[in-house]
Amino acid sequence: MQIEILLEEFCQHARYMRGVSSETEKRYREKVSYFSKASKTSLISNVTEQKVQNFFIHGRKDKKWKVSTYRTYYMTLLVFFRWCVKNQHLEKNYLEGFELPKLEKSLPKKIKKEEALRLLEIAYNYPYSQNYLKYRNHAIFSLFLFAGLRKNELLHLKLADIDIENLSIFVRMGKGNKDRIIPMNQRLAETLNRYLIQRKKRGKTCPEFFTSSILNKGFTGTGLKLISNKLKEASGISFTIHKLRHTFATLMLEGGCDIYSLSKMMGHSDIKTTTIYLSASAEHLRGQILKHPLNDLVT
Repeated sequence: MQIEILLEEFCQHARYMRGVSSETEKRYREKVSYFSKASKTSLISNVTEQKVQNFFIHGRKDKKWKVSTYRTYYMTLLVFFRWCVKNQHLEKNYLEGFELPKLEKSLPKKIKKEEALRLLEIAYNYPYSQNYLKYRNHAIFSLFLFAGLRKNELLHLKLADIDIENLSIFVRMGKGNKDRIIPMNQRLAETLNRYLIQRKKRGKTCPEFFTSSILNKGFTGTGLKLISNKLKEASGISFTIHKLRHTFATLMLEGGCDIYSLSKMMGHSDIKTTTIYLSASAEHLRGQILKHPLNDLVT
């Protein structure tokens, strides 16, 4: 049977039976399709251990995959092949027992506190064609830096998810399909409220919190990419949305937030994921060493 046909069945099963997110389904489609194309294997019956092995060698040798990319392809194909075996489309899952390279121990990349403040200033004062954009874009980047949202979490926010009166943000179906509540400070609440006033003036009635400036529908990933590029050029700051999330986490730790609370706000299923930010924050480490009891002794 054609791999593309099976992939469609697999994605339907993953979406409706396992409840995977749209991003996970998109990854399944992209990675399995690329495997089929790169290995020149259109039929599932033609998948062999040698083809699978050659595919990963090709990725590391010719495509210069990072270990994280290698592991993403591995995990995706592992799940797909496992489903194929279970449904008797494939005799054996050739990735079972496959050796994985160790992840590189790289620290999360962030921007400096001064750069974060400048980015927010530029987001507000950029010479936009419409006043509405000033308030919307400032609110967007304030949410990234004051709440640590992932890109898709922000794009999927609904009006009902923002509770300014109780200073809370409800994140629906974050990574791993987990809901969570993030508290907001007064500064963020005021920024979001200013945007909501402008949103109401523009007559926006769609359920999405952030909207298109022209149409009465939600703001898109393409729109976010365009404004990010404009702000990068205007500020001279090299950033990604995920780097802003790392910045939020590091600044929270430097401000005295405990690791457990930060883990909950970040939506991490394992607190070990959060502890990497301790290593990334030199300022935090300097602060901790000052707590040594012998510091106060007079020599």
